[in-house]
Amino acid sequence: MYSRTKFLRVLSFVAVLGLLGTLADAAEKAKADKKKSAPAKTTGVALPSGKIDARALTQFIDSVVTDRLKNEKYTASPLAGDAEFLRRAYLDLTGKIPTSEKAVAFLDSKDPEKRAKLIDELLANSDYGRHQADIWQALMLPRNSDNRRLTSDPLVKWLGDEFNKNTPWDKFVSELITCTGAQDKNGAVTYFLANASVDKITDSVSRLFCGLQLQCAQCHNHPFTGWKQTEYWEMAAFFMKVQTGNVNAAAKNGTSPEVRETAMPKRGKNALPESAKVLPPKFLQGEQPTVGASDALRPVLAKWLTAGNNPYFARAMVNRTWAQLFGHGIISPVDDMHDNNPASHPELLQGLSQQFVANNFDLKFLIRAICNTEVYQRSSKPLAVNKEEDPSLLGHMNIKVLTPEQMYDSLSLVLGGSNDKAGGGKAAGGRQVLSTRAAFVNFFSLDENASQTEYGHGIPQALRLMNAPQMNNPSRLADLTKGATTQEQVYEKLYLATLSRRPTQEEVARADAYVKKIGDTKQANIDLLWALVNCSEFTLNH
Repeated sequence: MYSRTKFLRVLSFVAVLGLLGTLADAAEKAKADKKKSAPAKTTGVALPSGKIDARALTQFIDSVVTDRLKNEKYTASPLAGDAEFLRRAYLDLTGKIPTSEKAVAFLDSKDPEKRAKLIDELLANSDYGRHQADIWQALMLPRNSDNRRLTSDPLVKWLGDEFNKNTPWDKFVSELITCTGAQDKNGAVTYFLANASVDKITDSVSRLFCGLQLQCAQCHNHPFTGWKQTEYWEMAAFFMKVQTGNVNAAAKNGTSPEVRETAMPKRGKNALPESAKVLPPKFLQGEQPTVGASDALRPVLAKWLTAGNNPYFARAMVNRTWAQLFGHGIISPVDDMHDNNPASHPELLQGLSQQFVANNFDLKFLIRAICNTEVYQRSSKPLAVNKEEDPSLLGHMNIKVLTPEQMYDSLSLVLGGSNDKAGGGKAAGGRQVLSTRAAFVNFFSLDENASQTEYGHGIPQALRLMNAPQMNNPSRLADLTKGATTQEQVYEKLYLATLSRRPTQEEVARADAYVKKIGDTKQANIDLLWALVNCSEFTLNH
């Protein structure tokens, strides 16, 4: 553990290296995020007709955003350099930074198509599904005491497999909504086990797959969005027949909890909130389906929900995917889409949604089209003429804070450590035993609605990173700098391993000055590695 003197000395070294500049940029962007969203304006760019390929959709996206910037009299920042793009693409698509070997290969490549090829490579990597599973299990599993004995691993595996297979989003969600059986046989049922009451699953399905916050209409008509209490409980009626096993009892008995749908509703008034209304099932702002008293209701809901003409389904996923890549949605918050919360680019949301449906709900198609745009590949460094623009205009890329999962996996790649995969650990003796990774994620997790562009961690998290035992690991330093015969080569290897770029001449000179100042080359190199993984450039996705 570092002494106070050493801490201050190395902290000064971080400042000298000049690696904290991006934190100031992030602070500016956080302030901008708090400003009122830009009003909805159309640009006149024609919507694509019929089914188009990813390249054409890329061009459409660029046209809409560029024309809007021109209308607002803003100049876009230039494209990001290769190093900036490389790190961004790896973090967004696989959830961790590239290895130094991958960074060197990409940076030194002269292939004009290398960015498009990298996007395809990352989408085909199994880490893509693992990263998506990280994102979605956090959205689907409420962090509360009711779920303390519920293992998330079966769901994480199910999610990762489905994302890597690129299961069409309509089939993906349909399987999830209609899932049945024991958790150890069907990981998807974990979703219902974690949202075991009718109101909780109604709230979650509405938010995640419709982009709607219905929960405020549970007790009364919503005063702002127009949702009626009756509409809430008509939607909830589709889940009245769902029976979930007792997770606590199953954990104690060493059995696997089950989810099934009964022929008749088993939930009496005492199993529902006091505000509950027992009503026939009805689609949101739609028709009342014809169903028999003993018919399963979830398949009926799933068919309506995932239909191509559903007014919410495709839009919700397009908007959430956009937010995942840019730090905010075309409509923000992503789960509060209504008429009084307009889109920053209405025709963009409409066009992307139409093409998502036309291309059979192919999520990789959607992500590929977005990541190949100039919009996605712009530098995060603002120009003097666009520094104060509304962030939703996307004149420059928004800086995002690494998620706990991205931080853990990137640190493990650099410093070594546990090979834990996504998931929460295993049940033992009736309680959940967290993996090293899950414990780290819990410690660094923020509220689900926390802004991706605001740094929400505090002193405890900073101190945990600074004082972690692996931060002072001479053997790991030797691994990272293997083959280096000069100090300049050591610096290059450390920068490539942490920041996915080579150091500037100024950074090399400052590092040399530090080595000379303390008179201990090995310790200076350890200090440099410590500074690099604790600097804002490492902890931010820019």
